[in-house]
Amino acid sequence: MKTLVTGAAGFTGSSLVKKLYKSGDELKVIVRDKNKFYKKFGKKYKNIEVIEGSISDPLAVDKAMKDVDRVFNIAAVYRTVGLPESAYWETHVKGTKTLLNSAEAHGVKKFVHCSTVGVHGHIEAPPADEEYPFNPGDIYQKTKLEGENLALDFYNKTKLPIVVIRPTAIYGPGDLRLLKLFKLAAQKLTLVLGKGNIYYHMVHIDDLVDAFILASENEDAVGHQFIIGSKEVLTLNEILEMIADILNKPLSKLHLPIEPFVYLSRACEKICNTINVEPIIHERRIHFFSKSRAFDISKAQTLLKFKPKKNLRVGFTETINWYRTEGLLA
Repeated sequence: MKTLVTGAAGFTGSSLVKKLYKSGDELKVIVRDKNKFYKKFGKKYKNIEVIEGSISDPLAVDKAMKDVDRVFNIAAVYRTVGLPESAYWETHVKGTKTLLNSAEAHGVKKFVHCSTVGVHGHIEAPPADEEYPFNPGDIYQKTKLEGENLALDFYNKTKLPIVVIRPTAIYGPGDLRLLKLFKLAAQKLTLVLGKGNIYYHMVHIDDLVDAFILASENEDAVGHQFIIGSKEVLTLNEILEMIADILNKPLSKLHLPIEPFVYLSRACEKICNTINVEPIIHERRIHFFSKSRAFDISKAQTLLKFKPKKNLRVGFTETINWYRTEGLLA
């Protein structure tokens, strides 16, 4: 089977590529920077066809889409200070549309699109399922929702076989985005804004990759959205306590009120953006402590036959060991 993966140089995309490569897929990837891809994969994966370009470029996409049986659209622009909103629209919306048009033209048999549970925003009455109201809170989430809606509308109009995956917070060996959470638990004094009783739903990268592949193989999944997360849903306090226990250190927490830090972060971002300097405190990171995210994965378990294999303690231990090997965590 010939498979195209976008976003193949990132954490999620590269993990998917490695799994597909081992299974014997004939792989094509489209990446913005070939050197970044080769640096991550090296000569071991020399049989992968690499197309350099943007997923919003019809010529690059058409070249990548030729003779492809299935597509995994993993490409994303993550939150970066100073990045214009147009950059998010370019990848999450225009890029998705370009891929969909090309996939239909080339007769692709399955298109798996990666969205995010962030499209639901704060969950007032957890756990939330796929039908929970949308409430995206920032430009990343808003454009991811637009891209997801575009994909499902395209399916309804063209019947191109499309499946949408909404991952919870992705972690595992190789991830750097959640490193700060592990470092927080490793501190002598762990500062927690608020009471720490908000839910934070996570998914191990291996389980997420399995879900992507299941979505591409299951005909009953076409036209559906699936939330993918671990079986366990813990509070922030419980997550910090588990990480500290694995690190074999006592967890000493200091809880502080959130509201003053919200106002401080807004002022800091306004000033720093004016002088083009990275803010030392971000409002979205403050809201990490206030937004509850717990989800019901029963639809994926029933329809996709998704079975998460990694419990959080095992997954956290693997991740901590990788951080230590890389010198990122003491």
